[in-house]
Amino acid sequence: MTLQHKENDITLYLNNVRKQINQHLAKLISKLEGPKTLIDAMTYSLSAGGKRIRPILLLATIDAFGERTEKGLTVACAIEMLHTYSLIHDDLPAMDDDDLRRGKPTNHKVFGEAFAILAGDALLTHSFELISSLNEADISSDMQVELVRRLALATGPEGMVGGQAEDLIAENNPHLTVEELENIHFNKTGQLIIYSVIAGAILSGASMAQMQELEQFAYHLGIAFQIQDDILDVEGDIQKTGKPIGSDYQNEKGTYPKLLTIDGAKRRLTEHIESGLQFLRNTNINHDKLEQIAMYIINRDN
Repeated sequence: MTLQHKENDITLYLNNVRKQINQHLAKLISKLEGPKTLIDAMTYSLSAGGKRIRPILLLATIDAFGERTEKGLTVACAIEMLHTYSLIHDDLPAMDDDDLRRGKPTNHKVFGEAFAILAGDALLTHSFELISSLNEADISSDMQVELVRRLALATGPEGMVGGQAEDLIAENNPHLTVEELENIHFNKTGQLIIYSVIAGAILSGASMAQMQELEQFAYHLGIAFQIQDDILDVEGDIQKTGKPIGSDYQNEKGTYPKLLTIDGAKRRLTEHIESGLQFLRNTNINHDKLEQIAMYIINRDN
């Protein structure tokens, strides 16, 4: 298969899975009862677009094991809800103070700060409710407990929230090292990407050896994802990224281009993706889609 055919194939696959996720998200949200403004604020950010990379990684992992992907849809949507909560809170004036997200006004610009905070809180807590309420014949209670436990670890003080705190602490730090920056992004971005892959492996009954290889693949993929984000903050197109170019620089954040130069960041990106793909190829699963998604992530323009 030619490179062009592969690109067309993965684009079609991503679009189809993204559509499936969006339909299930809408179905789940439609079942919620609560104050209209709160539900509207939750729906606004959930339906604002987005690549849906994390839920797609979960479903692609299940597919790689030859299992039915439908059983992972609710967990995939729970991940997207949790991820969306983090973006809503990241955009708040007390955090990154952003006016645009995915080309649209940020949540607090539309609904006010109070409802943006509440919308994020609601998405966070509802994600755990969804996983703990799964009712699938081939998803055991032990699987559910492990999915909830790992999600709490990946996104709490030792994971995503801890990484966000480290990111704030590192602002204006002229002595920040590449190793410290990588640790920040391992927690802030990488942990939820790792969880997405591992959740798919748990739902597929993966062996411990496969889980270990997939965790290393997802670790490198998560760092590569963030490096590409940093590169796009320098070289991206606002029409494609949906947010102002150079916002990290203006907020005096540590980034890979800032510490390594743009060429150095691109070299580090290549190193991480090559390492990640080697771990993926050791898993003895049908990894073609996961490999293509990895290449999409590092070549994306938004």
